[in-house]
Amino acid sequence: MQILLATGNPHKFAEIIALLPRQTYSGEKLIYVSLKDFPNLQVPKENGTTLEENAAIKAVSAAKQTGLMALSDDTGLEVDALNGQPGIHTARYAGEPANTQANNQKLLQALHGLPLAKRTARFRTVACLSAADGKTQYFKGTLEGYIGLDYQGKNGFGYDPIFVLHDTHKTLAEISPADKNKISHRAKAFAQVAEYLKQLTQ
Repeated sequence: MQILLATGNPHKFAEIIALLPRQTYSGEKLIYVSLKDFPNLQVPKENGTTLEENAAIKAVSAAKQTGLMALSDDTGLEVDALNGQPGIHTARYAGEPANTQANNQKLLQALHGLPLAKRTARFRTVACLSAADGKTQYFKGTLEGYIGLDYQGKNGFGYDPIFVLHDTHKTLAEISPADKNKISHRAKAFAQVAEYLKQLTQ
């Protein structure tokens, strides 16, 4: 059974693949493909007002165009001192085109002068699995932490070098990809996806 991961981001694709099962409980193989396998697929604009809406826009469109079950997610970084921003604008916080370095710099500048105790934040992921007929299922995960004062670590991507975990006081970029996949917001959401996929029957 083929399942389309509705992302063209190779980092995200690799991270998600590591979280998903290779077969169902009945023994059927699960094969994952990405948007790069469908170069002519029309990618819709993510103009939703919530993470749920944006995840569904991508998954439903991909499923209907390909006839495959499609999986997409949207993740928001919610900073308490910024009233939940950047939220749905996380990927393009510093404007178009999306630029990780610019996003991180803008966020650090917005929090400049605030002590760590007032830099609390969380990553929130919503995954949407869509059948070809548009029927959807949602799965959610959250990771609490705070925004550090500067960059730390070389692993991960996006905001990982400045997002600090409460328990270890290390950034997501300072822990191994394997450890990140055990605790992250995306890991929590996709653990639920994985269990759902294992139960699928053709």
